[in-house]
Amino acid sequence: MSYQELKFSCRNGDLTIRGTEYRPEGENLPVAIMCHGFMANQDSVRLYTKTLAELGYDAFCFDFPGGCAVGESDGDNTKMSVMTEVEDLLAVIDYVRGLPQVGKELLIGGCSQGGIVSALVAARIPEVVTKLVLFYPAFCIPDDARNGFNSYATFDPANIPDILPCGPWIIGGCFPRDVLDLDPYEVIPAYQGPVLVVHGEIDDCVPVSYGVRAKEVYGDAATLFIIPGAGHGFHGEHDELAVQYLKDFAKLD
Repeated sequence: MSYQELKFSCRNGDLTIRGTEYRPEGENLPVAIMCHGFMANQDSVRLYTKTLAELGYDAFCFDFPGGCAVGESDGDNTKMSVMTEVEDLLAVIDYVRGLPQVGKELLIGGCSQGGIVSALVAARIPEVVTKLVLFYPAFCIPDDARNGFNSYATFDPANIPDILPCGPWIIGGCFPRDVLDLDPYEVIPAYQGPVLVVHGEIDDCVPVSYGVRAKEVYGDAATLFIIPGAGHGFHGEHDELAVQYLKDFAKLD
């Protein structure tokens, strides 16, 4: 299906969120929103977003405020966390649902950190989300915070500084602090709709056990695919498989 590529923006408080819409022709369109991972940007989920537009969804991707190494949205890396991104995604959903061409069907999903954010949002508004897509979802982030670790950053979880050097970036102490008491597996079952989980077998950033646990928690509502030989992030034939799984899961009647 053909679609039109458009820029969009919306607000979350004082911050402007900027992204891209891929809009097919028609009315009462189903909506899809895809979310990128830690310090990535909308380019990293553009393939999946376009795939959903080809299926007939009014499909959106965007840059999380403060969540990108290089991005178009407002925001400061030191003020970003999983929980601020939950609020950002909710703001995008509110904006999108107010557009005149969209219907009630809403698929949300994301990669890595965008995955845990999408799962928490689905649990927050289960009556609104109709499908959930999780690619190597980073349900490890709260465990990592409690263990004093995040990507390139190490710290004392009992005494988290306000600023954390994190490899080539600087993040805020709010990043681990906001999830210290979070057990995502206690929260996410509030969403009981269809879930697709796709994880790499040899993911060394988010171990595949986190995806397996998500499937167990979601139960029969979830479908899990483990891609042999795939790590954190999909490329080449692994990405082709992920796209096919997405197409099969998201296809419209």
